[in-house]
Amino acid sequence: MGRIIAIANQKGGVGKTTTAVNLAASMAATRRKVLLIDLDPQGNATMGSGVDKYEVENTAYELLVDQKPAKEVIITDTNGKYHLVAANGDTTAADIKLMEAFAREQRLANALRPIVDDYDFIFIDCPPSLSMLTVNAMAAADSVLVPMQCEYYALEGLTALMDTIERLAEAVNPRLGIEGILRTMYDPRNRLANDVSEQLKTHFGDKVYRTVIPRNVRLAEAPSFGAPVMYYDKSSTGAKAYLSLAGELIRREGKLKKAEAAAEAQG
Repeated sequence: MGRIIAIANQKGGVGKTTTAVNLAASMAATRRKVLLIDLDPQGNATMGSGVDKYEVENTAYELLVDQKPAKEVIITDTNGKYHLVAANGDTTAADIKLMEAFAREQRLANALRPIVDDYDFIFIDCPPSLSMLTVNAMAAADSVLVPMQCEYYALEGLTALMDTIERLAEAVNPRLGIEGILRTMYDPRNRLANDVSEQLKTHFGDKVYRTVIPRNVRLAEAPSFGAPVMYYDKSSTGAKAYLSLAGELIRREGKLKKAEAAAEAQG
């Protein structure tokens, strides 16, 4: 069964969409079958995958509101490496429509159930707010990957996000937990960044990824060319960092499966 990971942070500008797009591309480069779901009405993950959000026929709106089968909504990124559910301005309307919909929190989970075994990883790019779209993502997900900058206000935002995840686990998805915390836009020359990084490791231990995403010009440039950074400049430090993150996720997934198998054998 594929692993569903929501990429979320209620604070904007932390590299959430950059992580969603580049992690999807990096996982695809390791020959994993990947689906990226764009639930942010800005459609940046869609555009960053080389798809014109104004031209797509079906988006997350059709998936969640019209309840079209996922296979009718899924398209392929420009390079044909991973699959995509696109988003655009219509996704804002989906958020509003879902407020009055039957089983509104479970629309995405229900939509993914028939196809989850078709993929190794399904990544969901969430909006930077606790909307019905975010609730749907977390109701469908196995876990949440949290990108964050190492700065003071980000720590406060992380506390609020943890509370949100706990509440949603109690209310709609008991299996939901933290996949990991990813330090983004990291500058080791910044003393505050190093201090916050140490606080994260102290409080969250091995939930903090060893991989760190640096500030990188190529990472910033790639979206304007409609491509993940590994397609734009695979030799850049940004591309190498996301490939490293993909490797770390794969290793963690392997350990998790071994632990589950051992527990099942004992039970």
